[in-house]
Amino acid sequence: MRLSFILIFCFCSLQLFSQSRGTVTVIKDPMIDSLIAKRIQLSTKAASPGAPKPGPVVSQTGYRVQIFYGSDRRKVFSEQARFKVLYPSLNTYITYKEPNYYLRVGDFRTRLEAQRLMNELRPDFPTLFIYREKINAPSLEY
Repeated sequence: MRLSFILIFCFCSLQLFSQSRGTVTVIKDPMIDSLIAKRIQLSTKAASPGAPKPGPVVSQTGYRVQIFYGSDRRKVFSEQARFKVLYPSLNTYITYKEPNYYLRVGDFRTRLEAQRLMNELRPDFPTLFIYREKINAPSLEY
């Protein structure tokens, strides 16, 4: 009786430690692929006529020059349009923090670049400030 119990115990323990070879099957939701494609689409810049091939949008810490702030939305948009007429190559950004709208321009890597623009803008826009914030990395043109 004791011998049969030991044999049954050994047989069961061998079955527990034996490994069988198999295949791994990954089951995933098809929405994952569509979300990845959407993320790639959103992370690339929209191509404009005459612009270089679109690349990924990379954000880093840099500087922007604030040229206007106020609580009147129409006034902020008119200042943005006035700036775009004078400097069409610079990007403008409008942010809203209650109760004011802020119009900031440029994507500068160094404070010196932002200071140069600020000195150039001083005659047209009297209240100028430099802010350190996340910027879009400017495209490198060779």
